[in-house]
Amino acid sequence: MNIYGDWGNTLTLLRRAGWAGYDVELYSYDMGSELPTAVDLVVGGGGQDSGQERIKDDLVAVGPRLREWAQAEVPMLVICGLYQLFGHRFVTAEGSVIPGIGLFDAETVGGAHRMIGNIVLESEDFGQVVGYENHSGVTRLGAGTRPFGHVRSGEGNNGEDGTEGARVHQVIGTYLHGSLLPKNPAVADWLLERAVRHGGGTWDPAPLDVLAPSAPVDLATMTQRAREVAASRPR
Repeated sequence: MNIYGDWGNTLTLLRRAGWAGYDVELYSYDMGSELPTAVDLVVGGGGQDSGQERIKDDLVAVGPRLREWAQAEVPMLVICGLYQLFGHRFVTAEGSVIPGIGLFDAETVGGAHRMIGNIVLESEDFGQVVGYENHSGVTRLGAGTRPFGHVRSGEGNNGEDGTEGARVHQVIGTYLHGSLLPKNPAVADWLLERAVRHGGGTWDPAPLDVLAPSAPVDLATMTQRAREVAASRPR
């Protein structure tokens, strides 16, 4: 469940936390591994139907711990296929039912139409969010879950209701990958702020030009230009 450039999300969090003066202990989880007793941030990637099928039993087994962490306000980011399995279930296009852990009040059904291309969202907490979607799953949110954002350009959860992704507690699920966080530092810092607070610290980073004075370019300017290019590209 890490085939869409999702490692870039982890690298972004590591780098931005380091710039802010924090040491990060990174734990990589594989099927059958023992989960740590406590964490401050969870990041999960996307995968195809076959990958979801392989991890389903393990995910259900660790589901109670993940739900416990979420209720304790541990921030999480889950992408694409794992986003689907954080809902109640994913019904594939062939009719197979892959159970989820029910953290999101959401359900996904495989469709014949692939929703693919650059996507732009408007988000209450993050402003404009840019990314890339590539999925045929049709996700619908229940009353207990709010969207990550509302689609300005693209298709989002289902191509119909204008929603994209899901949020509950401090957990974000989204179809945006390729990777999401390098293009959206506001989301990265939101996750880091909540992780630091969960760990008992405070999050008060300096501006990027102070955090990374040796960088060859102004990082804030470079990020904004990258966002503008991504938002302007046709689907």
